[in-house]
Amino acid sequence: MQAVITPVKTDERVKLGIRPGDTVRVHQKIIEKGKTRTQMFEGLVIAVKHGTEAGATFTVRATLSGVGVEKIFPLYAPFIEKIEIVRRSKVRRAKLYFIREKVAREVRRQLRNMRLVNLSTEDFAEVEVPAEEAADEAPIMADEEFAAEVAETTPEAVEEETMPETPAEETPAAKEEAAA
Repeated sequence: MQAVITPVKTDERVKLGIRPGDTVRVHQKIIEKGKTRTQMFEGLVIAVKHGTEAGATFTVRATLSGVGVEKIFPLYAPFIEKIEIVRRSKVRRAKLYFIREKVAREVRRQLRNMRLVNLSTEDFAEVEVPAEEAADEAPIMADEEFAAEVAETTPEAVEEETMPETPAEETPAAKEEAAA
């Protein structure tokens, strides 16, 4: 067997043993405008293909901003700086493609309970009325009218309206008068 010259440490990636059901964090080198930066992609491994051979790949699914995103990474790609296994789950399938439908089903279930609402900040904006017009529109009440309105809403007035009338014979004052 011939040794292949590669910048990737293949033994480390083979020993990592990525399996479906693992939650992994892939650190990927990205070159933009001559600068290099590291981008992390964390998600669930839903498929591993071609084992540990030269063309091995693994598919990672993540939900970003409410949208399901899947990326297929070559296992020995030189642009992958590091692969971390965050969590291991026991699964009973080799390919977890059913997760796509399962998540979509949950989203549809949540959308069923939603209502379409068309609101904006303009709906709640108060219309400014010039001070001169506002003074003209305000109703001017006499002190007697105001006192009458307040008297109608006092707790005693409310109790009088809601309490049933008792016959004069049953009140304590009526009993004392009857006894005298």
